[in-house]
Amino acid sequence: MWAARNKVDLIVEVWERLDCESIGRAEIEAIEMVVAEQYGKAAVDSPMVIARLLADEGAQLRHSEIMALYVERASDRPHAAQLRNLIRIDDLDTTRNSLREMTNLLKRYKSDGNKEGIAHLMDAARSTRKEALARAERSSAKTDMNSEIAEWLRVWLETPEIFSSWVDVRVNSEDFKRRFGSGIDK
Repeated sequence: MWAARNKVDLIVEVWERLDCESIGRAEIEAIEMVVAEQYGKAAVDSPMVIARLLADEGAQLRHSEIMALYVERASDRPHAAQLRNLIRIDDLDTTRNSLREMTNLLKRYKSDGNKEGIAHLMDAARSTRKEALARAERSSAKTDMNSEIAEWLRVWLETPEIFSSWVDVRVNSEDFKRRFGSGIDK
């Protein structure tokens, strides 16, 4: 039925089949339904993530509808309190500490079998990575730092269990010291 080989391609394919120029609540919900059928409920991204992906593909966003959907769902999320202000990317030290806290929360969610919590945490990390990449594009003064933060988030998302060891090696590397000095807390 669907030709897409991954979730991102599926989202775009569904949007194309909907044959609409703009994206709002109804379109987001239709896309979410298909993604849930194909990959399971935990794989469904937040309305903001789906909207951003489709905006990058050329869709016009009906922002008020998307924001209303997001706010409506956020108020029902039991994990919102734990995730609020968890991921901070102001500087490298703050980011490293946030990623340690995220790793601890992820371990707790896994030990509790909390798939929904895991999905929300990963979604928040993906959104924050996109924010760091956007900051890197906007701010020439902090491009290196924001690019580094985005890379840390990428590694954490791919292999959270080894992130702590990886970042220890990274901050002690010659490349890191040349770019950022040795002014990061260990």
